[in-house]
Amino acid sequence: MFLLVLQMSDVTTDAVTLDLLREARETVRSSPLGVINTPMIPWCQTTLPLSVSCNVHIKLENMQKTGSFKIRGVANQFSRRPSGGHFVTISAGNYGKSFAYASKHYGSKGKVVMPETAPESRATLIQTFGVEVERVPTSSLMSAVNRCVQEDNMTFLHSYDDLDLIAGHASLGLEVLEAVSDPDVVVVCCGGGGLLAGVAAAIKLSGCDTTRIYGVEPEGACTMYQSFIEKKPVWMDTHSIASGLAPPSAGRLPFELCRLYVDQIVLVSDDEIKAAVSALYRAGLVVEPSGSAAFAALVNDKIPDLEGKTVVCILSGGNVGKDELANFPD
Repeated sequence: MFLLVLQMSDVTTDAVTLDLLREARETVRSSPLGVINTPMIPWCQTTLPLSVSCNVHIKLENMQKTGSFKIRGVANQFSRRPSGGHFVTISAGNYGKSFAYASKHYGSKGKVVMPETAPESRATLIQTFGVEVERVPTSSLMSAVNRCVQEDNMTFLHSYDDLDLIAGHASLGLEVLEAVSDPDVVVVCCGGGGLLAGVAAAIKLSGCDTTRIYGVEPEGACTMYQSFIEKKPVWMDTHSIASGLAPPSAGRLPFELCRLYVDQIVLVSDDEIKAAVSALYRAGLVVEPSGSAAFAALVNDKIPDLEGKTVVCILSGGNVGKDELANFPD
């Protein structure tokens, strides 16, 4: 079952250098997929609530091409693969959307294996790019991928445990430092850990040794949190309204990078995530549950010692439909 995951075992954290990340940033910036440098806005210029007196900046990845940060890693991944290939991946939605968008652009064939818990609307959207979707129970995701690789000769692109992907996501961390050169605290959502690992590596390798970096996971999908406790990547049966943060495992390379560069993983409840989506929407920001996790941690006092500090909060995605928004409190 875990055959394909173990293919990453020969990649170590030593491979993640500042030069590699800077090269990936240039690849992402020049990508024909149209990745943008997303806005960073001061919290004080919004109507969002904040109980602590600190200087917060919000990075709006919900305004990114394809609606989330995932296009960054995908742009770097596809730049290093041959056009016209036949790829398969696992995704609850956002990576799958960016993967499908890139597949169409590069003339590649693609298939997304999606957990049955992911919204049907996201599967439909992915299919509009000409990419096949197979919905399976979460426990069967890797089995389905292995079947595609072995029987259909597809190439597996990992949605979070991949060096090229992580390096592409690191472009977000380097952008943060272009806007706020020496933040005290950076708060990032965490699912499999690809974004958190990339952002944390970019910030720490750039010399921001005192910057505290926090990953935020849902209580019902706390694979990285448990991995920190057990000192190895763990698998678990995950459940959360933030389906994009609920893969069945933490990635091996992301885990190793997070252990090096991330100060702490904190947890938020589904109710806190729902309230965060609603608060952001009332302030004019359309952010999906997964993209709201970092904000939820901030407003629910999950991040310690913020008084007087310069803080960056990443809103990682905005792919949420009107039908989904109707389920959140006013």
